[in-house]
Amino acid sequence: MSFFQEERKKKKWPIFILTTAFLLVTAPWLCASAFGGEIVAWGDNCYGQCDAPSGKGFVAIAGGGYHSLALRSDGSLVAWGNNTYGQCDVPAGNDFVAIAGGGYHSLALRFDGTLVAWGLNKYNQCDVPAGSNFVAIAGGGYHSLALRADGSLVAWGDNTYGQCDMRSGNDFVAIGCGFWHSRAFKSDGSAVVWGRNEYDAGLSSGKDYVAVAEGGFHNLALKFDGSLAAWGLNKHQQCDVPAGNDFVSIASGGYHSLALRCDGSNAVSDLSKYQQLDMSVGKNVVAIARGVYHSIAFIGEPVVLLVLGLAAVILFWKRQKVEQQPKKHR
Repeated sequence: MSFFQEERKKKKWPIFILTTAFLLVTAPWLCASAFGGEIVAWGDNCYGQCDAPSGKGFVAIAGGGYHSLALRSDGSLVAWGNNTYGQCDVPAGNDFVAIAGGGYHSLALRFDGTLVAWGLNKYNQCDVPAGSNFVAIAGGGYHSLALRADGSLVAWGDNTYGQCDMRSGNDFVAIGCGFWHSRAFKSDGSAVVWGRNEYDAGLSSGKDYVAVAEGGFHNLALKFDGSLAAWGLNKHQQCDVPAGNDFVSIASGGYHSLALRCDGSNAVSDLSKYQQLDMSVGKNVVAIARGVYHSIAFIGEPVVLLVLGLAAVILFWKRQKVEQQPKKHR
């Protein structure tokens, strides 16, 4: 095999991850436009963050500190809850494709790859970088993180704990933010974490994680085999994950954890006073999100779950195939 053929082969894996991630993001958007989707929320409602808008035209959800956001099938945005700093004053337009919530600010990604942010800007967390090559966004407590199409990272906002000290490289495929730290996944399945590491927020060794959700002082991980792992502060049993290997999505709140099973049902771990556990949404949950003390779920039709499940199976199959290939000795 020539050098160029070998290099092209190496690039197939990160390209596949990005393609699969694109399917996971766009599948609900495509399906919900035809079948519709509604939002339910529960937990602490002191700012109305659980008073979800009615209707079935929603395709994505996100939770901020004490506010919530949603993306409609027409590409427009809606937000509700605490609006002290204008974090619920969504920008006009119907060209948005992704959303993220920070502590007291909000972010959105437009179809053309540009970014927009609004809300508290004390630490310049809303001063988004220029450019039209962004593919993913994440919001921390007072900082923001974005992934470029070339696999590089950019972070801005509060850097008290080094959470904006970006890691170099062009092999990143996914990102996430805790309140005081940042995380990025590489194309080989490994992850890097930087910022505050209270209660051991760092990722444990290994490359068997497909997703990690950042909580207040704990982290929740979804493994390639569909099982869960958690670490960090466990005062409210937020790290006592349920058994099983049928999980497909995760979210972590301030002191609680959520997981979505492949049958569309929810599993929650929490013993806090705000009753984030009190929910009955059936088995058509397509996506989950969280705030500090509240939870959000997106209810869709079974066909959406089928598409998401198929994408997850393809990703797992590809991973296994790559790992089973014999290593070449030079």
